[in-house]
Amino acid sequence: MSASVTVRVPAKVNVQLAVGGARPDGFHDLANVFLAVGLYDEVTVTPSDTLRITCSGPDADQVPLDESNLAARAALSLAARNGRSADVHIHIAKDIPVAGGMAGGSADGAGALLACDALWGTQTPHDELLAICAELGSDVPFSLVGGAALGTGRGELLTPLPVDGDFTWVFATAEGGLSTPAVYREFDRLWEGREVPEPVASPALLDALRVGDPAALAGALANDLQPAAVSLFPSLADTLAVGTEAGVLAALVSGSGPTTAFLTKDASAADRVASALLASGTCRAARVASSPARGATVVATGG
Repeated sequence: MSASVTVRVPAKVNVQLAVGGARPDGFHDLANVFLAVGLYDEVTVTPSDTLRITCSGPDADQVPLDESNLAARAALSLAARNGRSADVHIHIAKDIPVAGGMAGGSADGAGALLACDALWGTQTPHDELLAICAELGSDVPFSLVGGAALGTGRGELLTPLPVDGDFTWVFATAEGGLSTPAVYREFDRLWEGREVPEPVASPALLDALRVGDPAALAGALANDLQPAAVSLFPSLADTLAVGTEAGVLAALVSGSGPTTAFLTKDASAADRVASALLASGTCRAARVASSPARGATVVATGG
């Protein structure tokens, strides 16, 4: 048994987020096309006298260090299934924006789950790991598997999608964050009195991914939560405008925001767009990353 395990786990961008009306349980049915992108958190677990969490990196002060953290909940859930205590130190090295609509918290949950499974030698079947992820949150299963997938239900039921080649993005992080539940509440408010269409994955978007055509993908990008996110965070409109004027193929809010995502032709175009966004003062940081990326992966063991 190793004395430590480190797992690298990616951020995500929703290239399509089709949202249905509110369900009786408060969730919304989704057609959620995920792409994992090459921005990563690293989660390291080591044996400890008790469960504790530490965090380093950008915005680490915004990460909860108690049992509300999905990484802690993942460790507790796996431990309970195996009749053991979750006595581990979980260290999260953050690089995914916090509260940015890129599933950073979900990534940490998936990363901690895989790391604890390796540390404890519990050899949990993949389907069971996915079931635990689904209990933790709608985006956690995709953080485990990565690549590209269509998420249905509330996003937790995954169908892997074929992707040919890479897509290059710029992600602009905002000052401050957005609460995902608050964005969904605003979505419901904006649709009040109207019937919300059933969420359906776009055939054109799925084809664009399959053949690796950035221009076709740009024409099919869609996020039904974008109006709600911009309503709650109006300055996002300025960021989107700056990126669009800088020559991107397409721009959209990533998930529930407030990170904005810009699809570019290639890496050199992405560098120009990132520079323009930073110079504009409409965002806190601009990061270039490609997709798809691998899901949660053990990258180091020690001891």
